[in-house]
Amino acid sequence: MNKTVLITGGTTGIGKQTAIVMGQRGWNVAFTSRNKERGLNFEKELKEMGINATFYQLDVNYEEAVKSVIEAVIKDYGKMDCIVNNAGIAGENKLFADCSTENFRSMIETNVMGVYYGMKYAIAHYLKTGGGNIVNLASIAGLNGIPYAAQYGATKHAVVGLTKAVAVEYADKNIRVNAVAPGACDTEILQAARDAGNYDDSSLKSMHPMQRMGKPIEIAKTIAFLASDEVPFMTGSIISADGGYNAE
Repeated sequence: MNKTVLITGGTTGIGKQTAIVMGQRGWNVAFTSRNKERGLNFEKELKEMGINATFYQLDVNYEEAVKSVIEAVIKDYGKMDCIVNNAGIAGENKLFADCSTENFRSMIETNVMGVYYGMKYAIAHYLKTGGGNIVNLASIAGLNGIPYAAQYGATKHAVVGLTKAVAVEYADKNIRVNAVAPGACDTEILQAARDAGNYDDSSLKSMHPMQRMGKPIEIAKTIAFLASDEVPFMTGSIISADGGYNAE
């Protein structure tokens, strides 16, 4: 029986590539998006690749909605073996004092509470089935101070904290919890920072010793590695996929 993964924010960037990579490796792929049209189109695209995939419309800001989608995935596929908490927003790219409080609240709801809800209800299921896997999306901004990203960085530091603490709490229950901390990746979220004029391609590339930005598929393969049975002794780890950023 193939394993099943649920990927939140699965129609763009890293989430989309993760759906493709894990589907090509034999996983059943359940994925979410707030955008129904984009979700259904991507479901069709995955099925044309021969991947067993199902789209579920979801806004991770709402706890009952997250719970309902997880329950639906379990009903449709029999069980859920991994959740990839990928849905996230970046909001404003300004100096801290110039950012709005409302923007920060929005990021907390999506980037922190959305991850919290996914972890909470995945774990409730895993405790009934004998174990499972959680992979969260952190960031180099969750491990460092990044200019023009204090609010975003705060939410990603929270993801790192949740990942480590929950991993320890459930380490003896066959539940692994890890996170990936990507460097600057050529995604829709990063494009917002470019549009704001805070970064350009040259400055983004120069942040990394590899002198380039990451590609979504490179992060997706890191996620698939953590979700696999290849690393059964790994939990509570924050894997830096950042072109050497944190080595300096």
